[in-house]
Amino acid sequence: MMFTISVPKPGLVRFSHDGTRRPQKFDRTDFVWSMKMESKFSHDRKIEELSVELPTPPSPRPDSSRDRALQFNRGQPSGKDLDPDDMFEFGGYIAREAMCDEEYWTAAYLRAETRWEDRNHDRYVESHIRKYTEQEFNEIKRRSNVQFGKKCRCIVTMKKDSKNVKRTVLKSMVGTLDLRIRYLLNGETFPEEQVKPSIFSSFSMTRSNRYGYIANLCVIKPARRQGVARNMLQFAIKQAKLDELERVYVHVDRKNKNAQDLYEKMGFQIIESTNPQLEKDELYLLCLKI
Repeated sequence: MMFTISVPKPGLVRFSHDGTRRPQKFDRTDFVWSMKMESKFSHDRKIEELSVELPTPPSPRPDSSRDRALQFNRGQPSGKDLDPDDMFEFGGYIAREAMCDEEYWTAAYLRAETRWEDRNHDRYVESHIRKYTEQEFNEIKRRSNVQFGKKCRCIVTMKKDSKNVKRTVLKSMVGTLDLRIRYLLNGETFPEEQVKPSIFSSFSMTRSNRYGYIANLCVIKPARRQGVARNMLQFAIKQAKLDELERVYVHVDRKNKNAQDLYEKMGFQIIESTNPQLEKDELYLLCLKI
């Protein structure tokens, strides 16, 4: 995945002999650095693709030029115009696909909070979260863009509006996950069966090779133990059926017993004959046949 960081060159200040500051204008030059991040590293994959819960995020303050066009005070889109197959209502919540850039950005922010939720001692944590949010926001838009072939459904769970309360997107979202559509390499019976696939490995875009993959499942603290994760998963499985997928996979931390119990209650089963790398990463690969 590629992202760019613009670094403005600071202006200079001239001091006179009496010590007073006399700012002098200089032309500013923007440098653009391009960086490439591989998501195949086991540590990154472990953080990115595990099912986790995160505390309530503070109201973010987007400050990049790309975010200025987003209307963070706008109300969430109405679900009245949605087809019943496009949403799932439970309690005071509704699970559905993200419908606007503001929801993509908020989902990205929740995921960024997840990655650094245990690093409060890091003095640069806010900078890390801000940069990752912008990166993930652009990735979600790219993956969900029908124009380039839809490869992912960004699913969110929102608080329902009431008669007297109209909530903004930022205040409405309580959870998010990705349902990604992938293909097995030729010869594979489950994802990443080939630890080091040959450069000549290929895949066939056939129905039998297609599968769904759950990633980035997270729920904010006040919404835990209210069935948000379970119902969001149920909606994702329903969408997988509509996409004519026959299997859905997910990686789970071997120490995360709560996540394992959740997936097993939903019908997922641990694949025992996985590659040795998963044992090193302390991950289980689970599969649901639908």
